[in-house]
Amino acid sequence: MAEQENLYDVIIIGAGPAGLAAALYAGRDKLKTAVIEKLLPGGQITTTDRIENFPGIVKISGVELVMQMQKQVESFGAQIKTGREVSALEKLPDGNIRLKAGKDEFLTRGLILAPGSSYSKLGIPGEDTFRNAGAGVSYCGTCDAPFFKDKKVLCVGGGNTAVEETLHLTKFASDVTLIHRRNEFRATKVLTDELLEKAKDKNSNLDLRLSTVATEIYGSKSVEGVKLKNAKTGEEENFSCDGVFIFVGTKPNTGFLRGFVDLSDEGFIKVDCGYLRTSVPGVFAAGDCRIGAAMQLATAIGDGVTAAMMVKRYFADPDLWNEPVSEDPQGEGW
Repeated sequence: MAEQENLYDVIIIGAGPAGLAAALYAGRDKLKTAVIEKLLPGGQITTTDRIENFPGIVKISGVELVMQMQKQVESFGAQIKTGREVSALEKLPDGNIRLKAGKDEFLTRGLILAPGSSYSKLGIPGEDTFRNAGAGVSYCGTCDAPFFKDKKVLCVGGGNTAVEETLHLTKFASDVTLIHRRNEFRATKVLTDELLEKAKDKNSNLDLRLSTVATEIYGSKSVEGVKLKNAKTGEEENFSCDGVFIFVGTKPNTGFLRGFVDLSDEGFIKVDCGYLRTSVPGVFAAGDCRIGAAMQLATAIGDGVTAAMMVKRYFADPDLWNEPVSEDPQGEGW
């Protein structure tokens, strides 16, 4: 293929909600746009069978939403290239960026990084079997708590997210039990104090179990319980519940970006959260892969829109990289 045919205005790495939103805006602006995806469009959202917190849509499955987004993106001319894993990235002297993805090479004037993230798993039997909220295993209390109204749930984890999400779940579930493998929580003191205070209330629906691990999630069509083990004594028990929330961390899918853009110690892409600029001029980041991400569908899509608009602005004014983030609360109308 001739080099000119592989030169794009915008290339987006990742066909999750952030990447597809960016492609929609870039394609609609008549920019030659391609989305490079190592698997299939959708990312983590395709494992969600019910979405009820996306503004304007009462209820939809992750798969249905992605299919609609993909169709909309392609209607504006953006190309979605699946089965291509990016293995190399290089900023060229002429300002373009070269990508190697599978057997193909591409050049682009602007690049949006939207590879998403992956939930850390326990790696125990039954976890993948009941992977979505409808079957009983979830990794996001903010997303799925309403599906467990008046039900009994088990939460796993000991960090800030685990504590915050567990407290959130107590507003919906009838009974909430949080287990942690260590003998004390790793969350900040203010959060831990709030958690302990909540658990001590005689009318509380919250129970805490330290030095406890989950070894198996079991059930027929949905979760019916979890096998628990005391980390100190080795004693085991079957714990009956309707759902399991796993809060043991999130890993950004950014290993291939090391040495190309600046990453945090945890691997999240460093950006200014106003313009979504990375450390490399012409390269933006959107969605769960970046520092400060809210890890929600709506915010990932908002990131994609912002990144696409900022690419367009960068094309008009390459000196954008030297500008501080605007403090004008009215914005600039672009």
